[in-house]
Amino acid sequence: MDQKTNNLRVLVVGCGNMGASHATAYHNLDGFEICGIVSRGKSKEVLNKKLGGGYALFDDFETALEATKPDAVCISTYPDTHEAYAIKSIESGAHVFVEKPLAASVAGAERVQAAAVKHGKKLVVGYILRHHPSWAKFIELSQELGKPLVMRMNLNQQSDGDMWTLHRNLMKSLSPIVDCGVHYIDVMCQMARSKPVQVYAIGARLTEEIPAGNYNYGQLQIRFEDGSVGWYEAGWGPMMSETAFFVKDVVGPKGSVSIVAKSAGGEGKSDSIESHTKTESLRVHHADLDANEKFAKEDTWINLEDEPDHQELCNREQLYFLNAIRNNTDLTDHMEDAVNSLRIAFACDESVRTGKVVML
Repeated sequence: MDQKTNNLRVLVVGCGNMGASHATAYHNLDGFEICGIVSRGKSKEVLNKKLGGGYALFDDFETALEATKPDAVCISTYPDTHEAYAIKSIESGAHVFVEKPLAASVAGAERVQAAAVKHGKKLVVGYILRHHPSWAKFIELSQELGKPLVMRMNLNQQSDGDMWTLHRNLMKSLSPIVDCGVHYIDVMCQMARSKPVQVYAIGARLTEEIPAGNYNYGQLQIRFEDGSVGWYEAGWGPMMSETAFFVKDVVGPKGSVSIVAKSAGGEGKSDSIESHTKTESLRVHHADLDANEKFAKEDTWINLEDEPDHQELCNREQLYFLNAIRNNTDLTDHMEDAVNSLRIAFACDESVRTGKVVML
């Protein structure tokens, strides 16, 4: 391991899918040095072995924080721990990278944001799609379609085995439309560039394996000030259908843009973390009609087969984090967007539970 004094010493907390990917980024990228790995179970030993061994391992977060005194902490644990871990890390003098959602409540997210501002520490939230050039292109093209926009997105996951265990654990604190929805709500806000004013959502509890009162299927609708509307659907579990589980498109007066992921959207891919960020190609449809009211232009295809894989996206997230620390980047908008998308997601959750439209 590189012991250069200018390396950012990072404490990795949580060793699941995302935690392992972020740790791999720290292990391989110049500018980082892992000073400890934390998990309650055996996942830290598995990750340490994968990375070649030699890292300090801890069962307890607070013990690790005190022992390692890191420059930065990467938090990829269950959402109900995010707020406490992030605030303790910031108060100890560390910068924080935390997986989405920022916290398990809007008030909690605001407290984390306030702590970062108070102590002058960088706070980056893991909105991985913001680092994906294909999704950036998707958002860019959406803004050429006129207004209002109609945004249609879903990510249903037919999960079993370890993924179903993960989903059950996540649903102890958050619903699918909050945990996954913050990504796509964030995308919709970037597309519409308008103030969200109203949400309505529905949900269903399709299994008794999750706590009473929780739901593993949800669908939300957002209305924006400029007349744009957005729809997002998310369901987790062994009962979910894989038919049309991967819908990502946006429609405007001038046409539409759709992500067409023939491989990532194929059978058996709905619970694949690797597939969730793939786009593969964009189909641009033009609404122009000729004198005979037939389409004047053929659809345009943008091939995106050379897109970054999941690990490369995690690498890019961590380089963004490193750059923000080294160059003192102003992350005010980044933090505001993270809190705002979570605020909308929880308003949708409130709508599911009350059966009412929620005004923002």
